[in-house]
Amino acid sequence: MHNDRSLTEARLKRVLDERIRPAVYPESVPLDVGVWQAPGEPVPVPEGIAAPREPVAPGAAWGPAWGTSWFTVSGAVPEEWAGRTVEAVLDLGFDPNMTGFQCEGLVYRGDGSPVKGLNPRNHWVRVAAPAAGGERVEFHVEAASNPVILDYRPFVPTELGDRETADDRPRYRLGRMDLAVFDEEVWELVQDLEVLEGLMKSLPEEAPRRWEVLRAVERALDVLDLQDVGGTAARARERLTGILTAPAHASAHRISAVGHAHIDSAWLWPLRETVRKVARTTSNMTALLEDEPDFVYAMSQAQQFAWVKEHRPEVWARVKKAVAEGRFVPVGGMWVESDTNMPGSEALARQFVHGKRFFLDEFGIETEEVWLPDSFGYSAALPQLVRLSGSKWFLTQKISWSRTNTFPHHTFWWEGLDGTRVFTHFPPIDTYNAQLSGEELAHAVRNFREKGRATRSLAPTGWGDGGGGTTREMVARARRLADLEGSARVVFERPSAFFEKAHAEYAQDAPVWAGELYLELHRATLTSQARTKQGNRRAEHLLHEAELWSATAAVRTGFRYPYERLDRLWKTVLLHQFHDILPGTSIAWVHREAARTYAEVAAELEELIGAAVTALAGDGAAGGTVVFNAAPHGRGGAAALSARLADALAPEPPTAAPREGGGYVLANGLLRVEIDGRGLLVSVRETESGRETLGAPANLLQLHQDFPNMWDAWDVDEFYRNTVTDLVEADAVELTDDGAVRVVRSFGSSRVVQRIGLPDGVRRVDIDTEVDWHESEKFLKAAFPLDIRSDRIAAETQFGHLHRPTHTNTTWDAAKFEACAHRFVHLEENGWGVALVDDSTYGYDVTRDVRPADGGTTTTVRLSLLRAPRFPDPRTDQGVHRFRYALVPGADIGDAVREGYRINLPERRVPGDRGVGSLVHSANEAVVISAVKLADDGSGDVVLRLYESLGGRADAVLSLGFEAVSAHRCDLLERPSEAVRVVEGTIGLALRPFEIVTLRVARDQTGVRPKLRR
Repeated sequence: MHNDRSLTEARLKRVLDERIRPAVYPESVPLDVGVWQAPGEPVPVPEGIAAPREPVAPGAAWGPAWGTSWFTVSGAVPEEWAGRTVEAVLDLGFDPNMTGFQCEGLVYRGDGSPVKGLNPRNHWVRVAAPAAGGERVEFHVEAASNPVILDYRPFVPTELGDRETADDRPRYRLGRMDLAVFDEEVWELVQDLEVLEGLMKSLPEEAPRRWEVLRAVERALDVLDLQDVGGTAARARERLTGILTAPAHASAHRISAVGHAHIDSAWLWPLRETVRKVARTTSNMTALLEDEPDFVYAMSQAQQFAWVKEHRPEVWARVKKAVAEGRFVPVGGMWVESDTNMPGSEALARQFVHGKRFFLDEFGIETEEVWLPDSFGYSAALPQLVRLSGSKWFLTQKISWSRTNTFPHHTFWWEGLDGTRVFTHFPPIDTYNAQLSGEELAHAVRNFREKGRATRSLAPTGWGDGGGGTTREMVARARRLADLEGSARVVFERPSAFFEKAHAEYAQDAPVWAGELYLELHRATLTSQARTKQGNRRAEHLLHEAELWSATAAVRTGFRYPYERLDRLWKTVLLHQFHDILPGTSIAWVHREAARTYAEVAAELEELIGAAVTALAGDGAAGGTVVFNAAPHGRGGAAALSARLADALAPEPPTAAPREGGGYVLANGLLRVEIDGRGLLVSVRETESGRETLGAPANLLQLHQDFPNMWDAWDVDEFYRNTVTDLVEADAVELTDDGAVRVVRSFGSSRVVQRIGLPDGVRRVDIDTEVDWHESEKFLKAAFPLDIRSDRIAAETQFGHLHRPTHTNTTWDAAKFEACAHRFVHLEENGWGVALVDDSTYGYDVTRDVRPADGGTTTTVRLSLLRAPRFPDPRTDQGVHRFRYALVPGADIGDAVREGYRINLPERRVPGDRGVGSLVHSANEAVVISAVKLADDGSGDVVLRLYESLGGRADAVLSLGFEAVSAHRCDLLERPSEAVRVVEGTIGLALRPFEIVTLRVARDQTGVRPKLRR
């Protein structure tokens, strides 16, 4: 037989496009349309519905960037349509290729109740089935004219990312606004043919099944009258019945489709627009659930549920009903789908606390799966936190974006920092916006790496962001693909159902991946938008202090613990850890608002801290000073997490003297530091041992060209290292009044002022750097070449540290050319090490060279300070920034931990006349107390979180500074699990490496009747 495959496939495409799809709506009449442009920000629904309208017709321009237009469409169903299915087809000017990234709408009835969202792939509204002739129709559409930021030519700088800089010209033209007859038989024929077309294209050309499908399609097209598609659609479908009912092979892969809409809580739109995106999508999905009994929809991010509850109570009622029915499924257990590289220890824990508690309080649901499809890499601390939160499964997809190495598993055990394992799945369909197309399903089957041992995978199905979620077409595809020869079997079901089945069939011999899940892409997210990152770091440590001192004051003085304010402030900080805000990849509007929000958060936390420490310090008029130390290690005579009366005598400052050849020499009895005439560190030597720290001049600022191939704010490509400018010219190198060295440099359009000093009695070189940054597409690094040889570097992460290679032996090693660290990085030879600690940076890189002169190894660690990408914010980080970091020679890992906390938690000096003992003290400094607070339920119990910080086993005795009645180990949500003994005010614990322990200690509150709260 002659090969006519391509002829029939081309025939199918044209007939579908030009005859069958248009026949879904065979008859239509125009609707009357009126519009009102809301001035400024969005208005409440009743105001938008009641506002006066001006007539407008299809083709009219509407919608300035970030504007809101209220349309009213009205008309009557023609008498001759009686008994037929009628829909309104409302096209706001959609581009189907920009689903989720353009204009959107939410349809309301006259009483303000929501109907469904309007999106490029979903712009129909059911009017009646069957319709009554003459029936009046009226809908109101709240239409958002969000500009397209990521356009056909992507990553082009644009001023549209902020309302303050966007122009006011209309962005869209109104399209079709009709009442139309919906021919369900034709629509079903479209679904039949689309599924079969996708199946054909996914099968090998030589497969008999492909040809069987081709011939069935050919027979269906032969009987279809192209001038009467509606009248012959049923006959065409009959020709397809046999081919669509042939059952799948017994070994066919099983795909659990989960209705889904990945909605970024902010990205190419501001937070306020996400509130509306969520309302549109949840309206869509609750409507689809009513129409499709087999459909299941899952939604993550407690914050997004909370937004619906607060801002759209009419939509919230529908959501609660659907959740109660078990088909609208809360997943994820986190407040937002956060970044997991940069949030601090407590913040990452609180993502689970606030997320899971919201779902428990609102729905009585204990979420068991952590749902993070789109974050930019996954911390090795996560498995332990997942389990401590009461969850047991983990899902992501983003690692499939890695550019260098292909991750070897799809279903596996992920082993975290402390040895905790969590059952994990990467959907092999390689998207979190699946459409259930034949191409996608075939890719999932081919790609699945557990074939022969496991049989199933998951597919998050639906248009994300503003795309409106799952469509009726996707549900129809799943129905046809439930048991179809040549395809994977597809069924909509809850994520927990998938995980239970996958876990049951593969738990015993599933492979294990240990350590972080490093994304080999988007590495520049560790540096972009430095103000946002600094705001986050500062807020995290202020929250630590606010809880610590408020709890201490509550126990010591009866101070009123600010439960509600702390809860609100935590949620604000957690929201801004979303994976496009904290990583610095959102539009200018988002980061402008974030800077203001962080300033407000800091001011309120300073107020809370001030009230608590004032209550603790006593008489401020007595002339004394109380020094508060919120760090988990003692310093300057003050115990950890406590306060002491200040010493009367100030310590003697370090010495400073001119250096031969230019520059200065600083010394403090522990270190001798030479700074040359260029303002560079050229020697940092231990006084006692004589050990030199540096392998080359350090504190060297280096500037790179930074223009990645794509994803400007996200990516730094390795070729950035090919060109570098060392900033060695100094405008001034001078001694300050307090014995530090001030260095001023100018380069390009920017200026740097540094203060280099030695503290009294501490083996540390402090560097305070202020940058007035006005570069474009440049990357600024601070380099420290160290005379040390080590195959690995220790980088702090949440509740511990992890090791990364300093070499590039394998492609896996080489791909980590930019990585994340929190408060410290540490390098160590046998018996001697160096730490770099910082107060606000996250990105770093490390390289090694062998010195020809002496054969020694110089290992260079560079802190990433600033970038200047132009997309999506064309003025990223322009202006003044301040960074504080320090070099700690002779440091072991314990020193690195301690100095990292110290630089982030400076002492507070408060007028007062009494010292304050800590509520809890750890006798073993390896055991770090990371949180001291009162229990969230208002019981007055003291909650302590601590962890083993050095990577070894640790026995610890905790001394309690209050009368304890009982103590329990508990989970992150402060639910007791195991009683622990309290003996004479102490608690003994044995911790494994990097183990996190949360203790709930009931205290003697005789005479106190706390008000219980959730």
